[in-house]
Amino acid sequence: MIKDQEYLEQKSSFCLDLAKKFGASDASVIVSNSISETVNFRNQKLDESNRSDNLAIGITTYIGKKKSSISSSNLLDDNLKILIKKCVETTKNTPEDEFNSLPDKDLLAKETKNLNLYDDTHIKNDIKIEYLTRLEAEASKEKKIINTESSFTEDKSNFILANSDGFCKGYKTSSFTASSVTVAKDDKSMERDYEYTSKCHLKDIKNAEELGKISAEQTIKKLSPKKIGSDKIPIIFDKRIAKGILSTFASAISSSAISRGTSFLKDKINQKIFSNGLNIFDKPDILKGLGSKSFDSEGVKTETLRLVEDGVLKNYLIDTYNGKKLNLKSNGRCGGTSNLYFDNGKISLKDLLNLNSKCLYITETIGHGSNLVTGDYSVGATGFLIENGEFKFPINEITIAGNFKDMFKNITLANDLEFKYSTNSPTMMIEGMVVAGK
Repeated sequence: MIKDQEYLEQKSSFCLDLAKKFGASDASVIVSNSISETVNFRNQKLDESNRSDNLAIGITTYIGKKKSSISSSNLLDDNLKILIKKCVETTKNTPEDEFNSLPDKDLLAKETKNLNLYDDTHIKNDIKIEYLTRLEAEASKEKKIINTESSFTEDKSNFILANSDGFCKGYKTSSFTASSVTVAKDDKSMERDYEYTSKCHLKDIKNAEELGKISAEQTIKKLSPKKIGSDKIPIIFDKRIAKGILSTFASAISSSAISRGTSFLKDKINQKIFSNGLNIFDKPDILKGLGSKSFDSEGVKTETLRLVEDGVLKNYLIDTYNGKKLNLKSNGRCGGTSNLYFDNGKISLKDLLNLNSKCLYITETIGHGSNLVTGDYSVGATGFLIENGEFKFPINEITIAGNFKDMFKNITLANDLEFKYSTNSPTMMIEGMVVAGK
């Protein structure tokens, strides 16, 4: 059983009182408890079963504009006294930084919304094993599948965030995650692919047979890939790849990157950076959303942000420290985004595939090829050649490249948005990218 709110609140209050006693002018503390249980299968046999129970505390103390932090997994009172005393002493010897402070009181969350993020269902290992047995049996039906790996993880967590300005709130979250990885082989190649499902509530995850079937089908489709020549051609990104481009955008508009001047989107507020009609939202109050939250990691209330409106950049992701550097107020994004997504496009996936007589459909990228300073993008990739809307054959060993400044302005989105992750995108087409092949 995870620790209840009362226990976590008691520990946070104890720490805040001690910090004040030892000379801190301000302090914040987060106390958290998480329990994770995982069962792993390999080739239709139980491979591993493990359980972890983590109890941790993080303390930050301020003396004027001086600040330091310390953390521990030992929550005994005597240890906390030693820790906090050390933290305050360290703070005294830390250089001042004019931007150090707790969040503004008027920005702190007044309430914790009920976003239905916790399912108290507990699954016994026998049930997890039975689920994975069915998953792997389905994934292994095709003879071309030569290797399978799968897992089922149940996570439960609870936390309290408190500071010396009187903020003290927290909530429970849960997640149930199942994954399937398959390897297929024919006389020309060996390929790997995967599928997974992750939800706050057990009843919302995919059933075992569906998960195994999708993973196997996606892997078999990749067999016997062909090489193609270099070209300048429209690229269609599968949704699970398109969301990565959205994540890069989020990194580029973080207040830390903007304040350091290390982002190609610096000084771009109220400028058109995307194609017409494109909108990006960060919505923290989606019921059962994997990224949903009532406040950020500083306690600042979170509200829906329209980051991009009709192609125009409207907001950065701002925390307290970097916000002060930019002379901007925090908008509750310390720790990053919540549920980030491109709004749906206006055409169907079928129509998107038929927009050009020839294009590439990318299902996997290799390497971290995003340069936030210049906006350059270059990654290895695999996928499929599409001609006249039909998937012709799998391709591999290509490199796709461009610059986000140009890529963003040449995006067309399908209307097939799904909220499967905390960052989501419809299928995305980008015109005019460079492909380096054989």
